[in-house]
Formats: sequence, structure tokens, C-alpha cells
Amino acid sequence: MESELRFLDPKPRIAGTARLKGCRLGPYTEIGEKVVLRDVVVGDFSYFERHGEAIHADIGKFCSIAANVRINALAHPIERPLSHKISYRPNEYFRWKSLDADWRSKRASQRVIIGHDVWIGHGAVILPGVSIGNGAVIGANAVVSRDIPPYTVVGGVPARPIRQRFSELIAKRLEALCIWDWSLDALYSAIEDMQSLPIEAFLAKYEVGAEEDQSLSR
Repeated sequence: MESELRFLDPKPRIAGTARLKGCRLGPYTEIGEKVVLRDVVVGDFSYFERHGEAIHADIGKFCSIAANVRINALAHPIERPLSHKISYRPNEYFRWKSLDADWRSKRASQRVIIGHDVWIGHGAVILPGVSIGNGAVIGANAVVSRDIPPYTVVGGVPARPIRQRFSELIAKRLEALCIWDWSLDALYSAIEDMQSLPIEAFLAKYEVGAEEDQSLSR
């Protein structure tokens, strides 16, 4: 009973003004004021700050998504005579004209995939079909038009690499450690070390424990 008291209610926290349709939210997720999500999977502990939007996206665990972020921003059919939505949503203007099912299907297939521990800064825009690797950082107001490798810090329009968050070796070790898959007990116990240990010391300490856990599970 005492150990259970350490953990707050894991039920997702959804602001009253948020609008969600066809979404799946993991434990400890938070959806802020006036966020709009459609067909989005949000992994454990990830959160959206106010006024964010996302559609057709899979978002990993422990992602920090700042205010006014737009994920999978709408593309328009610029190859058509009119790029306006009248060509793919004529039902909004005319009777007996239906939604363009092929366009809708194409749109849904251009899914955005965001890994674990990704930080997306204020006002960033993620375009359709983009994949963002674990541990990446997207700068404020960046426009991400192509895939971002793990643990890469990007910014600008279009977004370009600025630097690596960690060395390649450290990044690989972090991915192998999979902190995002740890139990609540393991996370609880590691908080002080996350706060105080340099990254190499943290890895050295917890890689040993991870190896022991793997050997016990065999």
C-alpha cells in the first residue's frame, strides 16, 4: 500500500476545452487547453501544451510538446485547378457532393511518427509523413519537412540540424537503455540520479542493472 501511494492517478488529464476524436492516450498523459487531436496515439507521460493540433500521428512516451505546435499540418492538392478545400470537401458547400474519399485516404496514410523523449518547441510545424527519432529536439517555430535522426537538435525553416544532443555513442547507449519502457518503480528510484549524475555516470550505473534484468528474464 505504501509503495502505491508514491504514484499519482495515471488517468490522462484532458482540459475541458480540448477536442479529441479517435485518439488513444497512455497513462499520465496531459492534453492542454484548446488542443485538437484526431486519430492520434499519445504515449505514456507525453503532454501537449495549449492550442496544439495533431492529426494522423503516433507519438511516443515522455514527449514534451509546447504550445501552438501543429503535427501533420494539412497539405493542399496544389496540382488541382483549385487548391482550396472545395475540391476535396465539396460537401461543405454543395448538396449531393461527397467528401473526396481518395484524398482523405491519402491524407491518413501520410502518418507522422514521433519517437520517445522528443521535445517540440513552441509553434513548430511538422509536415505530413515525417518521422522524428528518439530524443530529438525541435526548435521553436521550426518547420520540419524531412525525417529527423535520433538525438538531433534542429531549428529553422525548413528545419536543419544544429547540433547533436549527445555524442553518437551516448545516444546509442541511451536508446539501448530504453528508459521510456522502465517500470514506475524503476523511474521513481532513478529520479535523483537523473537530476544529479552526469550522463555517462548515469549510463554506467543503470546499464549494469539493465543487463542483470535481461539475464534474469532469459
